[in-house]
Amino acid sequence: MIDPTALRAAVAEGFGRQTEWLAKLASFDSTRGNEAPCQDWLAGEFAARGWAVDRYTIDEVEIAGLTGYSPVVDADYSKAVQVVATHQVEAPVGRSLILMGHIDVVPVGATELWSQDPFRPEVRDGWMHGRGTGDMKAGVSAMVFALDALRRLGYVPGSRVHIETVSEEECTGNGALSTLARGYRADAAFIPESMGHQIIRAELGSVWFRLRILGRPGHVYAGVSTGSHAILAAMAYIEALKGLTAEINAEAVTHPYFGAIADPVKFNPGKIRGGDWLGSIPSWCELECRLSVLPGHSLADVRERVSEAVRRCAAALEAEMPALSWIGFQADGHVFAPGTEAEALLAGIHAELLGRELEPLSMTATSDTRFYDLYYGIPALCYGGNARGMHAPSEAVELASLQTTTEVIARFVARWCGLKAA
Repeated sequence: MIDPTALRAAVAEGFGRQTEWLAKLASFDSTRGNEAPCQDWLAGEFAARGWAVDRYTIDEVEIAGLTGYSPVVDADYSKAVQVVATHQVEAPVGRSLILMGHIDVVPVGATELWSQDPFRPEVRDGWMHGRGTGDMKAGVSAMVFALDALRRLGYVPGSRVHIETVSEEECTGNGALSTLARGYRADAAFIPESMGHQIIRAELGSVWFRLRILGRPGHVYAGVSTGSHAILAAMAYIEALKGLTAEINAEAVTHPYFGAIADPVKFNPGKIRGGDWLGSIPSWCELECRLSVLPGHSLADVRERVSEAVRRCAAALEAEMPALSWIGFQADGHVFAPGTEAEALLAGIHAELLGRELEPLSMTATSDTRFYDLYYGIPALCYGGNARGMHAPSEAVELASLQTTTEVIARFVARWCGLKAA
């Protein structure tokens, strides 16, 4: 049994280096399609620690058609680099573990809304600010530096550990799926997303879709009607889909995990583009949207309800049915059943370090965690420290909570995997 006081000191001793390392990691613009430089740097960091490194791209793995796969458009998977580093043990003394984090980040949006360069992290008042700091590069640093702290004390995990950094978490989950399709499995998975020191008990899924709306173009002198004007028609489809969302939220009030949350199902018309000439009635408009999926609602049923809402709106507009395509996330909602040995261990460690019981969270968003538990039967824990402003220009992670998360992971590895002399 490792001395907890010594382990805390080892985490603290390395935390200055960890903060610098996180700042470097968050300096990479690892938005979709740009992940390779970040992943190459990580692969080098992992190799320097003596771990076997598998660097590959998603197009090298057959994932189309697998359960959990999301269809892809406008993405080049020959550039979608994934990294799996493995600490291998010949004679294990404990149980195997996956430590997984995503390094893809969402676009920065309007740069004038930021108080800094989004990819030049700054520490202010105990928080590191910058795109990707909270979601979730801080968690990646916790995985790595938890193992570093153990080594500083002369130990390595006593069982096999896969340290995985993936992309596509923000749009499909296909990066995580590719690691499983490539054969990386373990007795448990730990994903240190910034959860405010709570554990995800349930999460919503989501469907992404695109409407291509066609109008009846002509010169503006003829007048404009909603049915003929593709951009104005898009507004009508948005209202129809808001109505569908309200229907689903009315059903959600009886859901055992989301009933206590006001309007847990979210609809977001996230992108719109259309038209060609200011003197012409727009002939086309493309609208890209996201809709949450409750656990227990099948993806097929949700897609059919979206299609029906669009059909009814088109009929009301006396317009042609827009082309409807499914363009990214097709993610199931999921409930992570309590009672696993991995969760019991995490709960005990959390109570030791934070002095309170581990609280479950019903998250109105989607994570990669479902892949392990729902599709591959691997008990999965999603737990991490405090962040704010995720997906916003105010994104930041609290460094004190990051240090605590790092110690939580180090203790978890020591007890789940066992330890051997380095």
